[in-house]
Amino acid sequence: MKTLLRLFLTGVVAATPPVLAERTHSLDLDAPRPPVRRGHLELGGASVTGERVEVNNQFIELSGQPWIPVVGEIHYSRYPAEYWDEAIRKMKAGGINVIATYVFWNLHERREGEFDWTGDLNLRRFLELCAANDLRAIVRMGPFCHGEMRNGGIPDWIYGRPVEIRSNDPGYLFYADRLYGEIARQLRGLLFADGGPVVGVQLENEYQHSAAPWEWTYPGAPRELTVADRDVDVTHIQITPGGPENKFADEGRDHMATLKRIARSHGIDVPLYTATGWGNASIVTKGSIPVTAGYAYPFWAPPQPSVFYLFKDIRRNPDYPPVSYDTELYPSIPAELGAGISLTYKRRTTVLPSSLAPLIVRTLGSGANGIGYYMYHGGSNPVFDGHFSNEQSGGLPRINYDYQAPIGEFGEMRAHHRELKLLHLMLEEWGDRLAPMTPILPATNAAIEPDDVDTLRWAVRTDGRGGFVFLHNFQDHVENHDLTGQRIELRDGEGDTAAGFPHEGTFTLSKDASGVLPFNLDLDGLILRSATVQPLATLQGDDGTHTVFMTVGGMEPELVFAGEAGFEARDGCEAVRRDGLTIVSGRAGQAFRFRRDDRHFLVIPRDMALTLAHADDTRLVFADADGFPAPEGLELRSVGRPAIELTVYPAAAASELRTNRGTLGQEAAAPAGMAARRLEFEPIEPRVEVTRVGKRRLVVSVDAAALRTNDLWLRMPYVGDRVAAFIDGELVADHFYFGQTWDLGLRKFADRLDDGDLVFVFHPLPPDVTYLGDLPPEVQAELKEGGSPLLRIDDPVAEPEYRARLAFGN
Repeated sequence: MKTLLRLFLTGVVAATPPVLAERTHSLDLDAPRPPVRRGHLELGGASVTGERVEVNNQFIELSGQPWIPVVGEIHYSRYPAEYWDEAIRKMKAGGINVIATYVFWNLHERREGEFDWTGDLNLRRFLELCAANDLRAIVRMGPFCHGEMRNGGIPDWIYGRPVEIRSNDPGYLFYADRLYGEIARQLRGLLFADGGPVVGVQLENEYQHSAAPWEWTYPGAPRELTVADRDVDVTHIQITPGGPENKFADEGRDHMATLKRIARSHGIDVPLYTATGWGNASIVTKGSIPVTAGYAYPFWAPPQPSVFYLFKDIRRNPDYPPVSYDTELYPSIPAELGAGISLTYKRRTTVLPSSLAPLIVRTLGSGANGIGYYMYHGGSNPVFDGHFSNEQSGGLPRINYDYQAPIGEFGEMRAHHRELKLLHLMLEEWGDRLAPMTPILPATNAAIEPDDVDTLRWAVRTDGRGGFVFLHNFQDHVENHDLTGQRIELRDGEGDTAAGFPHEGTFTLSKDASGVLPFNLDLDGLILRSATVQPLATLQGDDGTHTVFMTVGGMEPELVFAGEAGFEARDGCEAVRRDGLTIVSGRAGQAFRFRRDDRHFLVIPRDMALTLAHADDTRLVFADADGFPAPEGLELRSVGRPAIELTVYPAAAASELRTNRGTLGQEAAAPAGMAARRLEFEPIEPRVEVTRVGKRRLVVSVDAAALRTNDLWLRMPYVGDRVAAFIDGELVADHFYFGQTWDLGLRKFADRLDDGDLVFVFHPLPPDVTYLGDLPPEVQAELKEGGSPLLRIDDPVAEPEYRARLAFGN
């Protein structure tokens, strides 16, 4: 008889953190598993390549195997076309396997009946580059998009037409049909069925949930929303939980179905149709996947601890409830997990890079079978004929759409790009095993409130025998602390311990840390009973298989194998045989190896894993620089440092390295079967002149010719309200102060800087601003003490960018 899910707790939590008594958490694995239901959804399709996509009620299948899409959003129209290929390669380096992009109608049809698909608006070229880099794509077709775009992407000229937008009004559908027809022409030959990259499209966005303000307005006037009149009462400005009953839900579903019919009538026939499903938004019933969202740092809501770090059954209980669909019919696939956020004039929200990995661990551990980031790559709002395209009435920057994304407005790869990559690599290797696994939640989950920082947050996904433990120690908008004296025990159907974390004793989970711990993981016949390390990658070499793990913050690394196997332990680790098990342990801050026959294992410290610049089937390359794929190898990028330190695993792979720039030399020491190399460049001295004009202006002159070889980064440290950059009197970049230095890459301005300078205009920070609480405490104190506007402009720092391409092999 199956035992019920139960949680046994022993010990007592001390009243005052961070001193906690030992606490053991125990969970039964023998919980009921919901059946996989197939054939009920009007989704899926085949390609001329032989691939096939199917969708069941729990996960997506690619060519018969469970598949977890990792979707990253970039807007082609917000990034220079000449750098699209590089941007796509950077996203691929982060573990993204599907690229999502909006088609902003108002940019393509600025004048009625005249469509522009050239230059930075060349959707077809962008998708061809996705294909060239072996990435799939989801095209978010609108007609309404939002994306902090002017009118949410609806053209200005629609406002004066006698139509009811975002409805089945025949006049509006005429325009929607024409738009979809134009998009179809751009997608011709690029759809999944044709062997192309476009595996899916999104219809509309947040339909009957959210809207953008019309920019046809006046200062002080009430906001008028881009919705049909009937939907005004159920429409929010941004993503919001709750809301009134939707009396026009049937009409909403009918409109979404109509849009799908229009798309298919133009030949846009793809395996995956998606529709935003949060907050009672309408979808195509059984004909679209209702994608989900999670923003822990929204600019549209007061700062407070969010629910997005609490584990739950996310398929049955989606975020931003209520929803308009039957959750039992669809898999949980997020599309908008906030990998950053926009700044607005009234809010200067900072997204902590350390917040992202715990968010993804929580989302996967709760049962999601996809990951989608908004935004993954930032950009800049385009200007056409002197007209800005941003949502001005919302107080957003006119040009800047950096979004604090993992890859920024000018292409910089940030800390959370490196953090998230480690989870994506795990999904690439083990996602097909994870997708069919059911989430099981400890009973404590029901009692945890967002501001509870003393209770371990964790969940299990399992097939009834093996699986993964997901845990983290992070909560937004509160101060977290180390959790000590923790222990997890997993029980089988007979009540016996199936796995313990650790095998004996307790663990500490560091402040802000997160991890995914395997149990009963079959490694080609070797059963890993439990581990306090996170799987990272598997390599194939001439000497056998190499399985790589990384440590989790605060935890001592330990791997427990079934059977008293004979492992050769190296690099200071120990392999102890006891009670029918082999326990391998090492030190948290030190890489170590062990092996059995042709099975090689490597455990690396998390800090080293964060420097991972490249991973493929045969090697790992670590570097104190950014890395992303290049033809036949790896492109490396270092800002301000004319040398890059490299570590290659296995060591033999380092002998194959060749560089097209700089000098590659051998270093003496390297840990755990690795080889060290040092790539050195001739130092570059940037030719930059800075002139101060009055108290609020800087003029920066640069050598534009040098920008065509290497990018030049301008670090602009200041304290103020905002700064705008101009060339020849035209606004080219802007920045709202939120406590961080403004970093600009100047290569995109090279042609314009041949005969012009950059002029920066700064504005002082008033002491009574609405966003005061968003700023660093020391700035708040300085404002309060001074009582007058604050402006401090330090000298900008120019740092050259050094690049090289490493080739693998002769």
